[in-house]
Amino acid sequence: MKSNPNITRVFDLLPNCVLPVNKPDAFANKVNGEWRKYSAAEVIDIVDKVSIGLLKLGVKKDDKIAIISPNRPEWNFIELGVQQLGAVSVPMYPTITIEDYRYIFADAEVKFIFVADAALLNKVRQATESLQGIQGIYTFDNIKGANNWSEVTDLAKGEDKAQLEPLKAAVKPEDLLTLIYTSGTTGQPKGVMLTHDNIVSNIEGLVEAKALDLLPEDRALSFLPLCHIYERTDVYVYMYNGVSIYYAESMETIADNLKEVKPHVFATVPRLLEKVYDKIVAKGYELSGIKKQLFFWALNLGLKYDPMKPMGWWYDTQLKIARKLIFSKWQEALGGNIKLVASGSAALQPRLSRIFWAAGIPVAEGYGLTETSPVISASILTDFRIGCVGTILPNIELKIAEDGEICVKGPSIMKGYYKKPQATAEAIDADGWFHTGDIGELSEGKYLKITDRKKEIFKTSGGKYVAPQLVENKLKESVLIEQAIVVGEGQKFPSALLIPEFNALKDWCSRSGIEYSDDAQMIKNPKVKEKFDEEVKALMKDIAQYEQVKKVELLTSLFTIDSGELTPTLKMKRKVIHNKYKDLIEGMYE
Repeated sequence: MKSNPNITRVFDLLPNCVLPVNKPDAFANKVNGEWRKYSAAEVIDIVDKVSIGLLKLGVKKDDKIAIISPNRPEWNFIELGVQQLGAVSVPMYPTITIEDYRYIFADAEVKFIFVADAALLNKVRQATESLQGIQGIYTFDNIKGANNWSEVTDLAKGEDKAQLEPLKAAVKPEDLLTLIYTSGTTGQPKGVMLTHDNIVSNIEGLVEAKALDLLPEDRALSFLPLCHIYERTDVYVYMYNGVSIYYAESMETIADNLKEVKPHVFATVPRLLEKVYDKIVAKGYELSGIKKQLFFWALNLGLKYDPMKPMGWWYDTQLKIARKLIFSKWQEALGGNIKLVASGSAALQPRLSRIFWAAGIPVAEGYGLTETSPVISASILTDFRIGCVGTILPNIELKIAEDGEICVKGPSIMKGYYKKPQATAEAIDADGWFHTGDIGELSEGKYLKITDRKKEIFKTSGGKYVAPQLVENKLKESVLIEQAIVVGEGQKFPSALLIPEFNALKDWCSRSGIEYSDDAQMIKNPKVKEKFDEEVKALMKDIAQYEQVKKVELLTSLFTIDSGELTPTLKMKRKVIHNKYKDLIEGMYE
């Protein structure tokens, strides 16, 4: 598929892609238990009204407008309405702190703020108490005593939409589209400046690479945060292909929404795929007799699968049976129509890739950063390698630096960090190469493999470098291990904190004749500890001697966003975890 020459600014997607397909459900979300669908014409009408309303409120080119909301069509309406005026959206996570909101509002010089609900309104009111320059806060929900976003669209009543044309025409591809403040695992958030051209070129790269080969009759389910560029660019690609976009009600309702919407595509992060897999395996443990045997036979068969290699007639025959008896239920649970699951934001365990592909659910890994709009590489369903993050997009140049760092050049590289020339100069060198901070290699000369984050690699006292992500993914191959963090900076050897998959542990205990009391007691049980030591020893066989985990401690609580141990994109905040479990970690080296 060739890219569309009429699309040079993101809002050009509306007249050139969304309207010609003219779907009755261009966007949809659930309101009071019913799916509220917006037709293509309705979407364009609302977006134009937002633009005129903002214009009436005095919004000018380059003004900053904040959006804080879970995924819902209103998010897009405001964002696209802001774009058409040449103003700049500043999307933020609903989960960050009041202090973070205050910092971003001030740093970006935000003028208007749109929030979803009463809880967010309360946080924003506290964050803006001492701030100058905020001209209005609007809510998506109807809240007593608050200004509703419909007041903005009401200002467009009786107005001629033709007045928007010269303003739209004045927006250039190189103009700033959005400021995205990276959550960052360290320090204060930095505002990544992305232009229309940055994002349009990324959409074009994905289209040309056939990374998301979708049809206008397809449906997408969206649940990753829209304030993150990964989901947002995916939504633009859906719009480009005329795909209907349905927003999940929440992270908790994804399973139900998948069954209702029956999507053909969705984007996810490995942590959510791990949870889906763990849930399925937990159900397998509840089975008994022949059903249980069949389930685990299918599972073990799937763990050997490689969709890019001939597996032989005997394997293919068995897989056919496994798909019919076991894996068809997995497909049904995802709605039964899945053509593609896009996985990004962190490395996916190869075993998960194998098992989902074996189940007839194609998972395509991609790689990128906020600073690259975001996609650098993507797996093509007909040509990829398990354990790699796909091939480089056609409009991106890539080189691996001497220290193994991945560096990229191309039209989707950010303009820089807002008001931070020094940080920009550190990230983009004099020759225009953006330094990703990730260590990687090109397998077979074309498939990108990420081996670690440059900042996360640590050195043992023996002077050896350890890449923790690789070792952690190896540890999570055990059905008994749900989460893992590898530690050992400046120590003789690496160790790990492990959180068991407690359903699997219960099953192992019952098969081993060990009475199960509660999670906290079981992780202290000598036989359980011995079992985990054995598991880790077996998993470390293929890992270099100096990277092997020698000691482990078990924890009962999962790392979560709420506990401050994960970023909103579910990456581990290593410093926070190290500080929280400092005594436990030091104890492993005494």
